Amino acid sequence: MTARRDETHFGYRTIPLAEKQGRVDDVFHSVARRYDLMNDLMSGGLHRAWKDALVTAVNPPKSGGTSRCSTCGGTGDVAFRVVARAGQARG
Repeated sequence: MTARRDETHFGYRTIPLAEKQGRVDDVFHSVARRYDLMNDLMSGGLHRAWKDALVTAVNPPKSGGTSRCSTCGGTGDVAFRVVARAGQARG
């Protein structure tokens, strides 16, 4: 099944390209409140250990003043962990 230029695939459906961003936004908004719970269930809680291991690998300076960027970090909890490890308050 090939989509025309003004169409795209979304799941098992072909939809107008102009609708895709709105549908993607709806999916993310529908899971946002349960994102961490979903990750707990899918990973058996291991995702929290993986995030801690990542922060250890980043090894933020204890003096604070961090300027790290969390790209595609979901809830931003990795960035918050880096800041907390560096001794700054979460804000």
